[in-house]
Amino acid sequence: MAETENTSTPSAVVPATPPAAPGQLIKTQILQAPSTPLIATPKGTVKVTPQRSLRTPLNLDPIPARRSSTRSIKRKKFDDELVESSLIKTERTTGRIKTPIVPPAPAVEKVEVPVSVVAPPPPEPPAPIPEKKIKLPPPSNNARPAKSSAKRNKKQRAAVQTSMKDLGRWKAQDDLLLINAVQQTNDLSIVHLGVKFSCHFTLKEIQERWYSLLYDQQISKLSVQAMKMLHPDVMKQVQCKALYNNKEEELLGHIPSTKIPSLEKFQELINENPDVFHPARTPKALHTHWLLMKQYHLLPDQSVQPMPRGDHILNFSDAEDVMNDEDLLDQKDDVVERELAIADRRSKREIRYLEQEMPKLQVLVDNVTGISPPDFDNQTLAVLRGRLVRYLMRSKEITLGRATKDNNVDVDLSLEGPAWKISRQQGVIKLRNSGDFFIANEGKRPIYIDGKPVAKGNKQKLFHNSVVEISSLRFIFLINEELIKVMRTDVPKIIPTVS
Repeated sequence: MAETENTSTPSAVVPATPPAAPGQLIKTQILQAPSTPLIATPKGTVKVTPQRSLRTPLNLDPIPARRSSTRSIKRKKFDDELVESSLIKTERTTGRIKTPIVPPAPAVEKVEVPVSVVAPPPPEPPAPIPEKKIKLPPPSNNARPAKSSAKRNKKQRAAVQTSMKDLGRWKAQDDLLLINAVQQTNDLSIVHLGVKFSCHFTLKEIQERWYSLLYDQQISKLSVQAMKMLHPDVMKQVQCKALYNNKEEELLGHIPSTKIPSLEKFQELINENPDVFHPARTPKALHTHWLLMKQYHLLPDQSVQPMPRGDHILNFSDAEDVMNDEDLLDQKDDVVERELAIADRRSKREIRYLEQEMPKLQVLVDNVTGISPPDFDNQTLAVLRGRLVRYLMRSKEITLGRATKDNNVDVDLSLEGPAWKISRQQGVIKLRNSGDFFIANEGKRPIYIDGKPVAKGNKQKLFHNSVVEISSLRFIFLINEELIKVMRTDVPKIIPTVS
């Protein structure tokens, strides 16, 4: 093969190389494969090499290509350009250009033809890819958990404070009362009306406390711990205050109101119905509740007094209710109200004066008419009349109170109604030689005579039609004026003989 040189384009002319051995040719092609382009022509394949390849011997390695770094120049960064170091490292590692490794071309016999070909310009080095700067907030990996933990601790502290506040107002006895009452009635409104807590709670507060005991784990845990620390006697006393449900009152209603049941009867009820009655029920407690039901006409065999219709008024309480209803319809005037208050005060003073004069007037009326009340006989000095029972006073001194196995009294007030707040020796009624009756209080609670309290150790004079109020029981004291008049006339005869 002859070498041809084109003088017009010396940089693009490819001189022909002498034939070499097969091994040397393969080595040269392998070394020059990545940087020597091949051009296909109709007559064969032409190898295009740069001018400097003429000076490079075939048996030497080519000069390695220049490597440029893609790292950014380090400079001082401002606060708004601070980035996460881990992200920068990741960006750098992923931002580098990885040049693919081209496998060596297989050895092929080439037929070189002297053709003048313009070689393309050498490839420009790739421009470095600009590194994207990600603006992130200052590193706060430790600050965020601290902030969230601080919020969590604050919420927990607030919850503990509220729970401790509720626990301080709601005592363990109140929680136990609430739980027992809800289990008995299943109605929070009835619990609000019927249960007496250590302090006043509204219906909303009771509902919130009940839901807290059900669903708030922390408050429920504290409440259970407080209830477990209660003394057994205190816990028993609280359980005895549990409300009565409808089934218990139905069983108590089977006992007729015309009979006076014994405690054994209530014990039989408890033994026959252990699944109905509360575990803290005792025969005495059932008897007390039965007396309450009897007093308020709640037993099935009792007839309730009908309400008055029209102008038919049965007693003073009904008249007072009618007046109160009329007051609601009228518009109030301050001047008129003041005048009415003054007139009401005067009328009450006159009524009090007339009540004090009633015994004297009653004696005059009895002397004129000659009719004695049917409540008295020749041996009855006075009568203490209640709603259900009449107590006859046939001696000059009688005792009032609550009868027990070890204590007997002349007037057993438990026959009239609930008497658990009445002392066993509540008082004494005496008749003096002058014909005057006096009542002396010997119990813990006061006795009210016509609305005036008589404390322990004091005494008060009793008149005819005086209202005697002991606990929740009211009586009217009636005097046998004829017998007292006879006694007064006999006193002057007896005194000289005694002296």
